[in-house]
Amino acid sequence: MGKTLVAYFSASGVTAKAAEKIAETIGADLYEIHPQLPYTAKDLDWMNRNSRSSVEMNDPASRPAIAQSLDNMAQYDTILVGFPIWWYVEPRIVDTFLESYDFSGKTMIPFATSGSSGIEKAQQSLQVHCPKAVWEKGKLLNRTDPAKWAKGL
Repeated sequence: MGKTLVAYFSASGVTAKAAEKIAETIGADLYEIHPQLPYTAKDLDWMNRNSRSSVEMNDPASRPAIAQSLDNMAQYDTILVGFPIWWYVEPRIVDTFLESYDFSGKTMIPFATSGSSGIEKAQQSLQVHCPKAVWEKGKLLNRTDPAKWAKGL
């Protein structure tokens, strides 16, 4: 791997902890995909059809704004993209991130956390939103030590 970035979105801190371990293990830069309007506990109530996260996930065109862009994305050859699984796929803010930069020819490796869903549908969705990247198989890290997984990259 050349210069590597670990970019992640984390709503509860679980994905953030995994991203931090991965970045530390492989010596990568770390970037949080932070929403311009932070999510509250009420926003994340997936049982409420009117909660912000439910409304976003029910609208495939939804693209929540990111608080701060990352300068000089061109310096990275490999980007690990981390997120929690929401409704079987990545949260819409991850789509915002993928559509905000030119990832043509870059190696993209997804990793996710989830209470019960797999990463397969998210992997397919990511490739649709960022088709010019070279996608490697992703990893659901629920029962995997992030540092141990990262060492195998």
